[in-house]
Amino acid sequence: MNMKDRMHTGELYLPGDESIMKEQAGCLERLYDFNSTRPGETARREAMLKEMFSEIGEGCYIEPPFYSNFGGKHVHFGKGVYANFHLTCVDDTHIYVGDYTMIGPNVTIATAGHPILPRLREQGYQYNMPVRIGKNCWLGAGAVILPGVTIGDNTVIGAGSIVTKDIPANVVAAGNPCRVLREIGERDERYYFRDREIDI
Repeated sequence: MNMKDRMHTGELYLPGDESIMKEQAGCLERLYDFNSTRPGETARREAMLKEMFSEIGEGCYIEPPFYSNFGGKHVHFGKGVYANFHLTCVDDTHIYVGDYTMIGPNVTIATAGHPILPRLREQGYQYNMPVRIGKNCWLGAGAVILPGVTIGDNTVIGAGSIVTKDIPANVVAAGNPCRVLREIGERDERYYFRDREIDI
């Protein structure tokens, strides 16, 4: 198995392999062009994202600048996904984001890891584990999602959280490391923020 194939198996591989670097360089050129678009060029941005991403549904919006190791090549967005400024996708392998998920500014979603053993890091070895984020989630500003994590549908991840392990569906979770604080429930049917009642 060559190094490029090992990127998506969870096995150790060398990311500096010539074939990987060549493919990555082309992806980064397209990413540079996307980040250079003007605010009014929404149609151009949409067209570019369809070329850059592995999959992207209708009605998605990513606010530049957007950072990505492979320019979105291994990113799968459902429909209606919104990402604010400075989303970083370390997409050395696949990242899956469900429909209508909202991503706050300065969020990092990382699939790449490096061995703990120093001699392996010295040789440049890396491994990648996919990240899966469900439908209708909200990732608060500055959240970091680590390799191999799955987040269930409808879940809210608090700002600044470091998500090191799977988080179930229909909960509010926060902290470092991120942990479940509570389930989404009846009170959320009435209040949208502290004591502010929903009136729509």
